[in-house]
Amino acid sequence: MKYFLTFLLLGLLSTRSLAQISQYEVFFAQYQNELVIRKWKEADAIKYLVVNPENLKTHILNNIEVQTVTWNNVLNLFEKTPYIHDWQFEKHRDYELQDAGITKADSTLQGFSLTIDLCPSSKPLTRSFFQNVIKSFEISERPVPLTITITGIWMQKHQDDLDWLKQQEKVGNLRITWVNHSYTHRYDPKLPLTNNFLLEHGTNILSEVLLNEQAMLSNGLVPSIYFRFPGLVSDKSIFDEVLALGLLPLGSDAWLAKGEAIKNGSVVLVHANGNEPLGLALFQKMLRKNEGNIKSKKWLLWDISNLLSKE
Repeated sequence: MKYFLTFLLLGLLSTRSLAQISQYEVFFAQYQNELVIRKWKEADAIKYLVVNPENLKTHILNNIEVQTVTWNNVLNLFEKTPYIHDWQFEKHRDYELQDAGITKADSTLQGFSLTIDLCPSSKPLTRSFFQNVIKSFEISERPVPLTITITGIWMQKHQDDLDWLKQQEKVGNLRITWVNHSYTHRYDPKLPLTNNFLLEHGTNILSEVLLNEQAMLSNGLVPSIYFRFPGLVSDKSIFDEVLALGLLPLGSDAWLAKGEAIKNGSVVLVHANGNEPLGLALFQKMLRKNEGNIKSKKWLLWDISNLLSKE
């Protein structure tokens, strides 16, 4: 299965991005014991986005020799891996309007995974939140693992904040899993959920996903294997379209601002884009309450891929 983006769609991205990336496509191939899911041209190199099906980590390789495969081949070749396990699990959760993705891990797991959404916003990044999380967990875990779901519009308007986050990675404070949260994150407060976010009439799901991947790559981010629907809202059609791109939709069972509590194995959701301070305040209250458990490593912050592969 191959999808190509036209230059018209790419016009939504910056001139810098256009100069860097071209011929971007969904491309399934085998490379040694790993799976290639994307292919593009950058300068004089052919580049590939590759996922390790055992640990669900992604990385970029240049000018390699690969063997093209169909998606059915992928299912057979990597049948016993955590990646296909999670993909098959997702396939049975495509019917729910909200939170259709993987939402939690085994409840016997001590701790949780923190996911932070960066939806479009005119407000600055809440840097103090990240600083508090680093301070709380650096004794037990360093770099501190967390997941950031990011939109193209946010990156476009917050380059300084994005550079700050990348610097936290560079100096070893954070280990970030970067998750695609769509390019525009469409939302109309006047519309019902059944016709809102990516369900809004006229939305091109393929463009929302692939344009954002290119925006991430052009900003030096490696897209993970996960995708989070804006508002956690989807239907069977767009959910299955995301699955067909080789991605794993990521939900949450602990959206703090909506009153959902953190449990062992939770996928916690907060927003650090300035639009939902309640969730941040509740998380920081939880940190203070569990300070002793965190220091004694009885309450751990898990990398999202480690957590989900145990589900």
